[in-house]
Amino acid sequence: MQSTHPSAPARTSSVDVIDWQPEDDAFWESTGKKIAYRNLWISVPALLCGFAVWGMWGIITVQMLNLGFPFTQAELFTLTAIAGIAGATMRIPASFLIRLAGGRNTIFLTTAMLLSPAIGTGIALQHKDWPLWAFQLMALWSGVGGGNFASSMSNISTFFPKRLQGTALGLNAGLGNFGVTTMQIVIPLAMTVGLFGTFAGEPMTLLKDSGWIFGKIVAGTPTWIQNAGFAWVLSLVPLSVLCWFGMNNLKTVSPDTGTPIAAFAKIIYLYSLAFVPAIAILYLYLPAPTGLGLINMWVAVPLDVISALLVMRLAAFGTMKENVARQFAIFSDKHTWSMTLLYIVTFGSFIGFSMALPLSITVIFGISHVPDANGVLQHTLKNPNAPSAFTYAWIGPFVGAAIRPVGGWISDKLGGSIVTQVISAVMVFASIAVGYVMMQAYASATPEQYFPAFLGLFIVLFAASGIGNGSTFRTIGVIFDRQQAGPVLGWTSAIAAYGAFIAPVVIGQQIKAGTPEIAMYGFAAFYALCLVLNWWFYLRANAYVKNP
Repeated sequence: MQSTHPSAPARTSSVDVIDWQPEDDAFWESTGKKIAYRNLWISVPALLCGFAVWGMWGIITVQMLNLGFPFTQAELFTLTAIAGIAGATMRIPASFLIRLAGGRNTIFLTTAMLLSPAIGTGIALQHKDWPLWAFQLMALWSGVGGGNFASSMSNISTFFPKRLQGTALGLNAGLGNFGVTTMQIVIPLAMTVGLFGTFAGEPMTLLKDSGWIFGKIVAGTPTWIQNAGFAWVLSLVPLSVLCWFGMNNLKTVSPDTGTPIAAFAKIIYLYSLAFVPAIAILYLYLPAPTGLGLINMWVAVPLDVISALLVMRLAAFGTMKENVARQFAIFSDKHTWSMTLLYIVTFGSFIGFSMALPLSITVIFGISHVPDANGVLQHTLKNPNAPSAFTYAWIGPFVGAAIRPVGGWISDKLGGSIVTQVISAVMVFASIAVGYVMMQAYASATPEQYFPAFLGLFIVLFAASGIGNGSTFRTIGVIFDRQQAGPVLGWTSAIAAYGAFIAPVVIGQQIKAGTPEIAMYGFAAFYALCLVLNWWFYLRANAYVKNP
């Protein structure tokens, strides 16, 4: 819609922008561009820290293993899975927060909230003798960082015109996703020094050789594992201040936010509600002593999604109830569901592999698989030539995040769905290939010889998923109008985030069963199905929307 005074500046009330017409070229060039890009460049580091806090358990668990924490490999895999499902669940309410509470209010508070799991994790990691449930609680709390993606993407989508949606969202998500890589580099480095002196507690002694990006850390080295949490305080405090003073609420998108206190109350209320189904489902899913172990993962995920939606719908009240009901209208559109599946292919793969890869490297390649006299493989943790997860695990997420804006830019030029089709095909073949390599490594007395092929194929998977993230953002921005695009982005990202729960569980289970390749073959089959879905909806001759 054209503004009656297109070249006039956006009317503001303090940080609230009253008039916003980004599709009007004159308005965009004179006023809109400056405001939009300022909000984008503040959003990026805030989102980066969200990803870092959410994903940190993938690295923490590796060092817990190296330091001799009294937990099994399966129990350590549950920590990354719990952080994954919590972050995915948090994204469901987060996808509605921008309309209810405003962009500036939401991004400020959800960034400041990351201080709690960061500090809490640092405290817990000082106590090797604490029970498993204490670490599981911190992993659950870290899910707040995963929820931030949905609100961040919903917010940035409202600032930019459709022709720049792929590029803007690709930049926000791609650079924000560097939180995974940043975390995988910063945490091992921060563990090597006493950053905060006596305040952060005493170091622990490394029981076996570890590693990081710049080399090897030998057994016996003092290690401040608690800095994995404490280190993020240094960036979260100034970032929270920057969000508060530098970002804006768009009143055309969020007309009824109320006072900042009222907006904060809505955010805290909805986030608190989301923890209820997550805790309940995890209690039913996790084995004793933490839970009951009554349901499997494939029941837990849909039950968690349905429960979170029901809690939101039933617990909303007043004007919040009306706004939530309006946002639920996205579920009547078939494109919401098609794009949800396609986004699982891209972001679900990216975050799932990011969570599972460090511990997978440690378990698959840190073990020498030697047959006994009867030909039965004996597994030990004594492979002296094992590659370090700390040294290599960051490379794949780095490539996926770095190439994400490129995916958005290419999609703005060629169309999103054709790019999605190409990367889906690549992921089918790369998944099959990496599964075969995993099978060979797991049956070998010298698994390290297969590591270069393993890492190279995973880099291909990360690159393809990164490009696909940009292409799916472009498609959503074109198909849906400005009021619906934000909630759809939030919803699809919420469901795709369950990849952070599914991938560690599936890969961990198959490694334990001695058949890690089955996990990758299963992922390849899903990618192939989505290849057909994308063609049917967006690329065939009579497609619903042609190559959006």
